[in-house]
Amino acid sequence: MKRSGPLFTLLAGLLLALFMLSLNATTGTRGTTTGNDSPADAVSASPAPTATATAPPGKRSPSPSPSPSKSRSAVPDGDYAGRTDDDSSAVAVTLRDGRAVAYFCDGRDQESWLNGDVESDGSMRLTNQKGQVLAGDLAGKRIRGTVDMGARTYRFTADKSLKPNALYRATDTVADTEIDGGWIVLLDDSQVGILRRDGKAGPAPRIDPETGTVTVDGEQLTARPVTP
Repeated sequence: MKRSGPLFTLLAGLLLALFMLSLNATTGTRGTTTGNDSPADAVSASPAPTATATAPPGKRSPSPSPSPSKSRSAVPDGDYAGRTDDDSSAVAVTLRDGRAVAYFCDGRDQESWLNGDVESDGSMRLTNQKGQVLAGDLAGKRIRGTVDMGARTYRFTADKSLKPNALYRATDTVADTEIDGGWIVLLDDSQVGILRRDGKAGPAPRIDPETGTVTVDGEQLTARPVTP
């Protein structure tokens, strides 16, 4: 009977230990939060990467369109012919690809060949080595301007020709004589021209505008349209 005392004491200790273990299992420690804590999804996130367009495999990414640049607009090609305001002379101007050639002629002994550029607004300043100048402006189907011949300046008006060409020239040699002729064919089919024989000027014989043929001193020559 004396041995039962320690045995009961040992059993009581075991039961107390099992009770404590069971209590700890059901009342585990919980984490606590305060009212100032933010929920997990309120944490600032890194900004999403910006999407970049890419070309499909095998194709180049489109290049940005270049900014438009100003370009010189060419004036229309054409042939113009007319007379000076005092009706003493004729003027012809041929325009091709932004360039111009002009011929001033009084049909007797005074003439001038000039050339130069035509600006996008239709203005032109044509010159030659003699210092003579044709200044004109193309507006619609008409050129108005002046021809400065040095000793005198002439005002003129030249209208667009209804024919394929309005300005012709022929250079050749006939019976050992150097021939140089220029012709202006006006809208009424009249002609103004000068023919030089070894540099001596005189009125030019009439040409056939359809073929350009002209007879000089018994020989048939061909006058050709003049272009810049």
